[in-house]
Amino acid sequence: MRHQKKGRRLNRDAAHRKSMLNTMAGQVIQHGRIKTTTPKAKEVRRLVDRLVTIAKKDDLHARRQVAAVLTDKTVLRKLFEDVAPNLGNRDSGYTRILKLGPRLGDGAETVYLELVNYSVE
Repeated sequence: MRHQKKGRRLNRDAAHRKSMLNTMAGQVIQHGRIKTTTPKAKEVRRLVDRLVTIAKKDDLHARRQVAAVLTDKTVLRKLFEDVAPNLGNRDSGYTRILKLGPRLGDGAETVYLELVNYSVE
């Protein structure tokens, strides 16, 4: 039974799912926007919002907590120096999901997952 179990399994085992979500969270922070499927975006959104909330504290413990998820130091630096200060006046809702429509190959619903302060260049 799945009582009191949160999150989607996404047809992957635990290690693959954790690795995929951590990588996608880093890509959202690094690039500001990623294109993915709706269930993956909803899971990554949970992780990114949690990381930004921790990064807003900006102390050593927060850096170590985020470093446990984001292994790339450049992404970690960007989160603490650029992303978190720009979202400092918000309490939550650091990301948005924009629907794009079905993917051509398999018809999966695709979306953009982006940070709210992201601007298209």
